[in-house]
Amino acid sequence: MKTPPHVLIALMSAFFLTGCSQGAPAAKSDVAQTVEVLPLKSDVMATTVALPGQLLPYESVDVYPKISGFIRDIKVDRGSKVGAGQLLVQLSAPELTAQRQQAAAALRAAQAKLAQDRSTYERLANAAKIPGVVADNDVDAARELAAADEAQVASAREAVRSVSEQEGYLSLRAPFGGVVTSRNLHPGALVGPASGSTGGGPILQIVKADRLRLAVAVPETYAQEVATGQMVSFTVSSAPGRTFQAPVSRFADALDPRTRSMMVELDVTNPGDEIRANEFATVKWPVRRRYPTLQAPTTAVANDQQRQFVIKVANGVANWVDVTTGLSAEGKVEVFGALKPGDLIVRRGTDALANGARVRPAAPAH
Repeated sequence: MKTPPHVLIALMSAFFLTGCSQGAPAAKSDVAQTVEVLPLKSDVMATTVALPGQLLPYESVDVYPKISGFIRDIKVDRGSKVGAGQLLVQLSAPELTAQRQQAAAALRAAQAKLAQDRSTYERLANAAKIPGVVADNDVDAARELAAADEAQVASAREAVRSVSEQEGYLSLRAPFGGVVTSRNLHPGALVGPASGSTGGGPILQIVKADRLRLAVAVPETYAQEVATGQMVSFTVSSAPGRTFQAPVSRFADALDPRTRSMMVELDVTNPGDEIRANEFATVKWPVRRRYPTLQAPTTAVANDQQRQFVIKVANGVANWVDVTTGLSAEGKVEVFGALKPGDLIVRRGTDALANGARVRPAAPAH
């Protein structure tokens, strides 16, 4: 069937128009878009960041005996408050009693021999004053024997002192004032030094509770600003609504290569036992730059999933400027890029505003 001429002309016209519309670029609008702009300002950023921390005992010790023995009595239990030097545990060691008795007997024998030999020497020495009664060699031999006896007495006395000192180790006393947090053994148990053949777990554990260490791992981003003496606030879940403060007392002054953070310790006074050792804390860590930086509204920073930027306006043209961000506080954020103070940037950055688009800057509406 033959196509009518007027239908053929209509089809050719439609094809021509379609081809032209696909090949020709879309006309760019010359209408400038009005955007709100703000000047970049340089200032010192100060803010706080929440960091996790842990309250540790200021001092903590596991109580072990220095010598092996049987527990005869334990004077304290879990939760007992103790003072420095207070008797905690009394041990018994029958072999030490036998050693002390043996050492004491040896001392008495040495002293008796010394008294006898010294008396002999004195008699000989007196007799030697009369010429020809006693040979000089006999006097010298008696004097040397008495001197040897004196050394023997000194050795025996030291043996007695050594055994008595070991018996003193049978009384275990608190090295500092604190609270007993655990008790692991009972009377009758055989105990010994931690490194010995009978070494096991500690008899007791004591911690200093009226003073604590708040340990905080400060990320490297904020570690530069750490200073001894600065006051830091923190909270604990066991005291809702309460805020505590403590000064920075010491810090590692080096980053942990695994966590890229620096360990910082704060000394916390706790006279009323308001907080407990080993609690977790939320630390409101203060951060303050030592130098001014450029700051922009957080709304000005945009990204298109490939780059992060702010939109700088100059000579009526929008220009995307790549930036990295730093600290943020109260709706402002540090921006680092090819920018300077006084540059006008779009208040609300968006990738919908094309790079190079014509714009008409306007002050923000308040």
